Amino acid sequence: MPAKKVSRARAAVEGKGRASGKPGLRDLVAQMLVMLGEDPKRNGLLNTPGRVEKALRFMTHGYQQDADHLLNGALFPMEYDEMVIVKDIDFFSMCEHHLLPFFGKCHVGYIPNKKVVGLSKIPRIVDAFSRRLQVQEHLTVQIAEILMKKLGAHGVGVVMEAQHLCMMMRGVEKQNTIAVTSHMLGDFRTQQQTREEFLKLIGRGRIRE
Repeated sequence: MPAKKVSRARAAVEGKGRASGKPGLRDLVAQMLVMLGEDPKRNGLLNTPGRVEKALRFMTHGYQQDADHLLNGALFPMEYDEMVIVKDIDFFSMCEHHLLPFFGKCHVGYIPNKKVVGLSKIPRIVDAFSRRLQVQEHLTVQIAEILMKKLGAHGVGVVMEAQHLCMMMRGVEKQNTIAVTSHMLGDFRTQQQTREEFLKLIGRGRIRE
């Protein structure tokens, strides 16, 4: 859902909540603490509901960001047709299944088609989509497809490597497991040599698409 529609939807829900006397987010956090066997009125937890609300708003602020706005004015005409790579982009996201964090590195490459993008905009795009409730596979696809669409590039490749707290803290409890996902478009998908060059430059082995 576009950022403006998400903002309007949230405002509508919050407005109805206030009008009907229904609990807000911090009230729900306080209720959750009680259901977990805690006392939200004890000294250490008095301000926790407000802090949790603030933290959740920050960790999901990608819903308020729009890719068109982020890239506005950052595309520059240039006759450059070699691969451009921004690697080791730190990212943090929230698993939509358990509301637990997953985090790691994102590597992005593209082959320009008569225009390039300001390098700082690529990490901003990664942040815009990672600061939402996500699954890693979908996040990887979203980043690749928005860059392919907005840049009109000959090809885009995205590789993401992440650790998931839903695997580390619960379930299988495997602390050293890393999930790797990739999405290749254009020349990165159709030309093996291009794909292998990208993977070599980001220091990774072969990843099948």
